[in-house]
Parts: sequence; C-alpha cells; structure tokens
Amino acid sequence: MIGHYRESFAGLPVCDFTTADTGADADDLPPAESVAWRIATNWDDTRPFTEQWTAFLDTVAADRVRAVLIGCWWSDDYTDVRPVLDALIASADRLPALRGLFLADVMSEQCELSWLRMDDVTPLLEAYPRLEEFVVRGCGSGDLAFQPLRHERLRVLRFESGGLPGEIVRAVGASELPRLEHLALWLGVEQYGGDATVADLAPVLSGARFPALTHLGLQDSEIQDEIAAAVASAPVVAQLASLDLSMGTLGDTGAEALLTGQPLTHLRRLDLHHHYLSDAMMRRVCDALEPSGVEVNVSEQEEPDVWDDGDDGEEEEYRYVAVSE
Repeated sequence: MIGHYRESFAGLPVCDFTTADTGADADDLPPAESVAWRIATNWDDTRPFTEQWTAFLDTVAADRVRAVLIGCWWSDDYTDVRPVLDALIASADRLPALRGLFLADVMSEQCELSWLRMDDVTPLLEAYPRLEEFVVRGCGSGDLAFQPLRHERLRVLRFESGGLPGEIVRAVGASELPRLEHLALWLGVEQYGGDATVADLAPVLSGARFPALTHLGLQDSEIQDEIAAAVASAPVVAQLASLDLSMGTLGDTGAEALLTGQPLTHLRRLDLHHHYLSDAMMRRVCDALEPSGVEVNVSEQEEPDVWDDGDDGEEEEYRYVAVSE
C-alpha cells in the first residue's frame, strides 16, 4: 500500500501545480527551478490532464524546471496513460533543464497499484537525454514495457511495481547506463506479473553492467530468500555503499546466506525492513554488521499466516510482500 504523496523528489521539495495557478503571475509562484512540480487532475476537474499540462508549461518558466511528478491523470473514470506520455515526449524541447521525472505519484486510495496501468516508458528516456532520475510506479501485469537502451546521464532508475515482469528486469540488465548510481526494482509477486527470476537478475548482480552503481535495491519480492542467496556471492556487492532487500518475504534462510557469504562490513546501510526473521536472526545480523559501522534496518518484523490446508492436517505458512495489490 502506498498511502502518501512524496514530499521531496530529485533533491527538491514538491509543489503542487493546480488549476488555481493558471494565469497566475510568475511572482506568485516559487521559482521554477526551486521545486519539483507535481501536476495532477483532481476529482472535480473538468479539463483533461493534457490541458493541465499545457497550462503548467505556459504558466511557469518551463525552461528552468528541473523536476516533475505526474500524479493522477484522470478525474473520474480511469483513463489510459498514453496521452500523458505523448504530451511529455512532445514537450521535451520546452523542458531542457529537466533532470527528474516521476511517473505516477499516485496513492493507493486514488488507484491501487495493480490497477495503475502503464505503457512503454522507453521513449520518455529517449526524449530526455539529460534526465538524471527516472521513477515509474505502476502495474507490471498490464502494458508496462521497457526496452534496452543507452542513456549517458541517468543516475537513478526505480521501478515501483507489485509485480515487475522478468522481461523488464532483463531489459534493465541489458541497458548501457554508464552513470547509473542507484537502481531499485520492486519485484512483487507472480499474481500481478512479477515473474522475474534470479537468473533474470544475473547481469545486474555481475557488477559488469553498471560500473558507477553504489546502491542496489531488489525489493518487495516473494522470492527474497533466493535473491539474498544470490546477492551473498554477487560481484556487484563489493562496489555498493547500500543494499536494500526490504519489503519482501526474507526469512532466516536468506539472512543466513547473507551472513555466510561475502563480507558486507563495507556497506554504509543494509535495509531489510518488512521481513520474517526470527528474533535470534535479527540479533545475529545486527551483531555481525553494526560494530563495523553498518546501519542495519530490521524494522517491521512480520509473522507469517498459518493455514490448515484441510487435506492431511498439516499447516502451511504464507508470507506476504509489503506492496502487491
């Protein structure tokens, strides 16, 4: 569940652009480059998002805008995102300073993640060759797509999904992103399209694809133990300053693999929040890493649901990721 808007993005505080700002004197608004602008329609808006977008470009000093967040693009019934993407692509020449783009800063009360249908987002990166931070939130079982590409400037890439398809993970791994420092993939569950395997992650884990990478997040996965085992011997770990395996179904098996694998004491931060570790394993992880200065997050300890399958009387445990539907 995603229950709040972002308050900052791309190092800037978020400022909402509303219909009330249309026609406003530039002196009444913050300097265009000083905030990250969120553009969205409200439930009572009569104008389509594309008109809101045009009004935004005509009201602020568009050539100085550094960051944009796209919120709801519908006011009543959900509408396709394609016209939004087309408007962004067509506006690229008016936004030469844009460095951060967040697609679908939408809360769950507005639209559940599994209903937030996307499209091929590759043309956005192609249209903005100077973009440094790109975040996509949306359903992986719909039309979300990403093609391998080369981008010279991108430093942050994040996919937030309740189910990220393996084909997208493979496309990320096949891309040439020489300046990429921060990669986060919410892998999700198979029910919502999250069919990525550890094998799909191999190019990322090899450490050869992204030489500048210092943060890796492989999060929200129902195969978190398998991922942890792969990370435990992955060459990429040696170059990282922070590692995020949070939000998934990590249990003692995965944590044991991390502790018995390659050293992690060079990390500044290890994030495991929302996990299924035992109390004893939580203490082991912290005792092994915190004395070396690693900030370890083992908050949000979860308890698995236990169900009786009714056939042979045996009980079965079920673990849940933090964000799926």
